[in-house]
Amino acid sequence: MQAIMETLFDIVYLCTVITLGIIMVANAKGRGEIRLFGVMAVILGCGDAFHLVPRAYALCTDGLAAHAASLGFGKFVTSITMTVFYVILYHIWQKRYQQKSKGLTASVYVLAAVRIFLCLMPQNDWLSADAPLTWGIARNVPFAILGLLIIIVFFRGASRTDDKSFRFMWLAVTLSFLFYIPVVLFSSAFPLVGVLMIPKTVAYVWIVWMGFHDMRLNDKR
Repeated sequence: MQAIMETLFDIVYLCTVITLGIIMVANAKGRGEIRLFGVMAVILGCGDAFHLVPRAYALCTDGLAAHAASLGFGKFVTSITMTVFYVILYHIWQKRYQQKSKGLTASVYVLAAVRIFLCLMPQNDWLSADAPLTWGIARNVPFAILGLLIIIVFFRGASRTDDKSFRFMWLAVTLSFLFYIPVVLFSSAFPLVGVLMIPKTVAYVWIVWMGFHDMRLNDKR
């Protein structure tokens, strides 16, 4: 039952975010913010596919334990693409609220670079079924700080401009991290905690949907 339900959920998720992303790119009509949103959504879906497709295959065949290497590689790719996802989301904030802060931009790129550098370290042992928790925590520290910056800037931007379309963007990002952090910390010892990846995924769909919905509203004006 888990294999069927989880696989169906993943298929719907991947098809949804990639389709919405392609539609936004195709209908950007020179609007940089919409194009960025579309590219971000496609990167999100394609990156997650590296982990979710092998996971679905493993669940439907001989189990997760037999596919540690492919699942680990998928997690590695997803770790990189999620970092890129938030860098692009930062640039969407810049365009939407016409903000230019060299210091903040430098901080975002430094945090992203440190995160990616840590992900590339062989000590992560991505292809092992027993990857070290300490490195899992270490590589997620700059990622969490990056997420906190995104939460703050979107909260301030939407509040200052009374942006109804993105008024909950900060909340969606917050929820994604609140559901993700326990998985990083406790899923190895308590596998059931992994179920939090479902609401985390829903939070990402919500982020993409806000961009798509805003595009539709602007097209009607």
